[in-house]
Amino acid sequence: MKLEGSCHCRGVRFSVETHHPSPFMRCYCSVCRKTQGGGGFAINLSGDARSLKVRGRQHVKVYRARIQNPEDAKAHQSKGQRHFCGRCGSALWLYDPTWPELIHPFASAIDTPLPEAPELVHIMLEFKPDWVPVHAGKRDKKFQRYPKESIAEWHQRHDAEVD
Repeated sequence: MKLEGSCHCRGVRFSVETHHPSPFMRCYCSVCRKTQGGGGFAINLSGDARSLKVRGRQHVKVYRARIQNPEDAKAHQSKGQRHFCGRCGSALWLYDPTWPELIHPFASAIDTPLPEAPELVHIMLEFKPDWVPVHAGKRDKKFQRYPKESIAEWHQRHDAEVD
């Protein structure tokens, strides 16, 4: 499926191909919450990095967060590159060289209609502030940090349910 997205001012427009279009994972970490998630979480999708096409690239800026988990003696710079529009501030996508074949557009930047997910996965709940409610359905999964199941595995499991 081809996803098309843009920033609020439309200075940046992009497209990416994905096999996994369901916006199912809500991240409550402070980086996602503060850079992208006004509702207290961010929703990332998964796309093929080779297919990314960008118009208005001159407006794209990159932020690499400093991360310090409670067990860490000191903070470190994330490998994740959070791309956003330098004109309006809209979060666009995340790229992490750990997984060079993937790009993770933020669902909030996608203009293409997306399918509803059969369940949600709530991650990084350890870092969720008290003011943020977790609206979890009966089938939803909750994790203090990361699940073992990958995005691709989640989709494979749900594709098997549909077949």
